Amino acid sequence: MARSARKTVARVAWACIAILVVVVGALAIANQQLISDEIEARNFTPSEQVSSLIGRLDLTPAGERVFLASQPTLDASQHFSTQCSDVSHGEQGHVLGCYSKGTIHLFGVTDKRLDGIVEVTAAHELLHAVYARMGGDEQAQMSKKLRAFYDERIKTDPGLKERMSVYDALSPSAFANELHSVLGTEVHTLPKWLEDHYAKWLGKRSAIVDDFDRYHGVFTQLQDRAKTLEKQMTTLRTSVEQRREAYNAAVAQFNTDAQSFTKRNNAYEFAEDPDEFNRIRDGLTARQQQLTKDREQLESDIANYETMRTELQQLTKTSDELDQKLNSDLAPPATRPN
Repeated sequence: MARSARKTVARVAWACIAILVVVVGALAIANQQLISDEIEARNFTPSEQVSSLIGRLDLTPAGERVFLASQPTLDASQHFSTQCSDVSHGEQGHVLGCYSKGTIHLFGVTDKRLDGIVEVTAAHELLHAVYARMGGDEQAQMSKKLRAFYDERIKTDPGLKERMSVYDALSPSAFANELHSVLGTEVHTLPKWLEDHYAKWLGKRSAIVDDFDRYHGVFTQLQDRAKTLEKQMTTLRTSVEQRREAYNAAVAQFNTDAQSFTKRNNAYEFAEDPDEFNRIRDGLTARQQQLTKDREQLESDIANYETMRTELQQLTKTSDELDQKLNSDLAPPATRPN
């Protein structure tokens, strides 16, 4: 009986040891990435520009560890295009950052009108690095939850659907990866489970989204103003053309009537009917005054049209300038990345 009890205890002990080994093994696997990131982060020396960027990002310790472990580069030269040559999506059609082969690459946009764009891009790529560190099951679960939230959100947020349309050709898993980064850096109000997830990496996510709103607003304001001007100019041009045609016809008729009046007066037709003379003369005078007002209004509207055209040209110039600032292909020749 005692021997049987000892055997039972032994089997339980071995079972406990086996379970402990499995648990320890699972923990070791789970912590392997953490340990690797810690080593990579400690061994990586960021440039002054990257260090300054990290300070502005306000990352959590975990977020900073992943960011540094991804050995981020900040490059304002054409070398960036080489580093991110396999990426095809970006702001205004340009690639501003990528997470490639375990490394975060960022394009150094320095135009003050676009302040915040590097920070948002850095956070976006950091979230790609975070997503890459999830296990297969965790990624699958996250992908499912993200997609469910997205499908519900776009019912009332068509802007998000338009934003994500550049990723429509991606696989469901790749789409979820991009959605994970976009939601975290561009959307203010999110469900608590997602806010809690991002809070592990981003110390002040709202500030990142504010940065996005600010620099993205530069583009939307330019586009909205340009559309408004184009619509106003089209309406005004149609009106001016119609009124100018009517004005020219009215002037021609006035000249004909004035010549007829002068001819009749020279022939003394009104010698015995001064009231008729005054009636026709006063009518012509009133018509002339109205034609003068019509001409002045046309001239004013034409000048207004030219003012709008000049503004539209300036908007186009500004838009082109900003577009060039985002185009790494137009950057200076390759230099050592920062």
